[in-house]
Amino acid sequence: MKITGADVLISSPGRNFVTLRVRTDEGLHGLGDATLNGREKAVAAYLSEHVVPCLLGRDASRIEDIWQYLYRGAYWRRGPVTMAAISAVDTALWDIKGKALGRPVYDLLGGASRDGVLVYGHASGRSMDEAVNEVGRYIDLGYRAVRAQSAIEGLAGTYGVGKGKDNYEPAERGAVPAETVFATRPYMDQVPRLFERIRDEHGWETELLHDVHHRLAPIEAARLGKDLESCRLFWLEDAVACDNPEGFRLIRQHTTTPLAVGEVFNTVHDAKLLIDEQLIDYLRMPVCHGGGITHLRKVAAIADMGFVRTGFHGATDLSPVAMAAALHFDLWVPNFGIQEYMRHSEETDAVFPHAYTFEDGYLHPGDAPGLGVDYDEALAAKYPYEPAFLPVARLADGTMFNW
Repeated sequence: MKITGADVLISSPGRNFVTLRVRTDEGLHGLGDATLNGREKAVAAYLSEHVVPCLLGRDASRIEDIWQYLYRGAYWRRGPVTMAAISAVDTALWDIKGKALGRPVYDLLGGASRDGVLVYGHASGRSMDEAVNEVGRYIDLGYRAVRAQSAIEGLAGTYGVGKGKDNYEPAERGAVPAETVFATRPYMDQVPRLFERIRDEHGWETELLHDVHHRLAPIEAARLGKDLESCRLFWLEDAVACDNPEGFRLIRQHTTTPLAVGEVFNTVHDAKLLIDEQLIDYLRMPVCHGGGITHLRKVAAIADMGFVRTGFHGATDLSPVAMAAALHFDLWVPNFGIQEYMRHSEETDAVFPHAYTFEDGYLHPGDAPGLGVDYDEALAAKYPYEPAFLPVARLADGTMFNW
């Protein structure tokens, strides 16, 4: 089964997505997600100009060989643009293989290890009162795990606070990124109070999570983790910037709050020290940025040796193609932990009709051959690309900081 062509499709049904469609001489096609939030056209150009020409005529069933060809053969390895492109090709090839064999992708990986995939939703509020109420709403929707974020008193544009009830999209339309302001001390003072209130009002049956978003120094993250121990979080995410994995050693010395990281990781090398020294509990590499299913199988096996479980990124900057790929992987992978699940807009769901379903706190990828996702190209054409950027952050004195 030869690859005869590939289409790089850019559309904006609610937000910008880059979708790769790989075509074969047997009439089958597969889909991959190449979206890199705020840098979509960089990946699209890399695919169109460098990757797609190298795929033509290759055997679509040789997934591992093609992965190695694109990774080793390019010489310039790793990095978000390169790995997003490789991930899209890899995911599309798994989709094709499933369709060719008439089986869902999770069956090709070894079959289901569980009946459903535990997911967590995102509850946020422009005040603590609103955030606490939103947690209750997500519990009423059937979620068994909820990430909670609240605006910080006195700060504008706090990370994690959505503009709507069900969809959180941080990227904003415009020619340049929006700027926000952050201050560490009020944030660290408020977060423990937020979770104490959530536990007081909603009890202990629901798993609770929180995302720091790379904003603390190791000693600050250690203090926050210790202050949150009484609230028994499922995890504290991205407590420090990932540029310095050694910082997790200090955090580990001071708190038993579980730690998750990896949303911005691209290969297993980014996580190796953290896994080897058991400095984290959950690895969050997304399918569409972490080398696709082929590479994540290896990453998960290495993580399992360090007692690290998966907790893949699943925000709305991943299309339903990437979500479906993650769910097939989640249903199979032995050391599964949890899956992030942010509901897409109605426009996105219409452009990407999919087989996966949510019920009672769990997602299931469905049993359609391949990934179980399609792309409505005619409908997508009604949503052209619009430049959009993730925000940047400064401290109150104007110093550039981590968003």
